[in-house]
Amino acid sequence: MTVEYSSVTCKTALSLSSLPGLTYSLNPYVGCEHGCAYCYSPSVLKDKQLSERWGQFVRAKSNIAEVLTKEVKQRQKAMVGMSTVTDPYQPIEAKLELTRKCIEVLAKHDFPVSIQTKSSLVSRDADLIKPGRFELGMTLTTMNRELANLLEPMASPPDARAQTIEEFSKSGVETWIFLGPIIPRINDDTEGMKEIIKLAARTKSKIIYDRLNLKQWIMDRLGPKLELRNPGLAKQLPEILKEQGVSWKLTSQTIQMACKQFGVKCEPAF
Repeated sequence: MTVEYSSVTCKTALSLSSLPGLTYSLNPYVGCEHGCAYCYSPSVLKDKQLSERWGQFVRAKSNIAEVLTKEVKQRQKAMVGMSTVTDPYQPIEAKLELTRKCIEVLAKHDFPVSIQTKSSLVSRDADLIKPGRFELGMTLTTMNRELANLLEPMASPPDARAQTIEEFSKSGVETWIFLGPIIPRINDDTEGMKEIIKLAARTKSKIIYDRLNLKQWIMDRLGPKLELRNPGLAKQLPEILKEQGVSWKLTSQTIQMACKQFGVKCEPAF
């Protein structure tokens, strides 16, 4: 798949965030090359055309570090989330280093930073991401490489993500794992989830878990992927999710029991 790259300029680097634990969000890119089939970002951006092309374009905010340098002098020091509607470690970040430049600015001005990614590229910035002011969250939907490749085709393989979080944990950086989205009959098997929870135990990471939220346009991208894995599920899924009260309660209890078994702190995302 060909990805279209372009540059844009931004007027603002730090946006107020309503997500739990975050005061600001910082997104160095628009779009995401990872192309995750379940991504809700196009729904947040409220743009159907972006949704149809999600994973096929990345727009780099070329001046974001300069804008951020001005804003940090005017804003109260509070938690910055990188990133909330894109992955801060796009493959193109290896060349452009926009995320790295922003981290340098935030570190220099003592802003606490919460990084969430699906990319092992974050290891490049280990010299900047130090204990105390930084925390690293790694999204792991599954440890099954074949399934991950289907759902998250351009993200780092799950074993590479696991190795990355182990490295940061050993260096003393606070780490957490986002287990989700949990999709019925795809990645909600107990053993698969336990594998991720065991990784959390090894790295002293908290587990934050979440179920699939079928926001606008998601099934347009996710449906064909589900059919490849479990024929017939795409048509059934909306109804399954509607009736998922009891089922999700059981899944949630399974996660909580496994976390208790392995001594891992856990909480639902919302």
